[in-house]
Amino acid sequence: MNDFLAQHSISTDIQVAWGDMDALQHVNNSVYFKYFETARLDFFNQINLLGDLKSTGVGPVLSETNARFKRPVTFPDSIVVGVKISDIHKERFVMHYTVFSKAQQAVTTIGWAKVVMFNFKTGKKSELTPELLQALKQHE
Repeated sequence: MNDFLAQHSISTDIQVAWGDMDALQHVNNSVYFKYFETARLDFFNQINLLGDLKSTGVGPVLSETNARFKRPVTFPDSIVVGVKISDIHKERFVMHYTVFSKAQQAVTTIGWAKVVMFNFKTGKKSELTPELLQALKQHE
């Protein structure tokens, strides 16, 4: 676990709920995208990405997301979702998620999402601000 945390400067703890499981008695595949969302919003809050959304109208949207399941997770368990950033471009970047099961002491799922900055007032893409660019580069 210490190695996992050392590799991810931002990580989010999540309790697996009984309702996350499906008829096959493991966490349903769709739930991982909620876990990714929780980690993504935690990451955005920690780098203050959403702070100016109301005043600027600019915020992140997903253009694509993916998950690869390596091991099933079951209740009761606690997971940690680590986040890293790559492929930073003028208007977008990629977030990588790694899910670590505390009960199994193993990585169970990996995923990624392409995130595009979007101006909700104009309906068009928006460039990363210098501050956001600097914050993202700290988590590559």
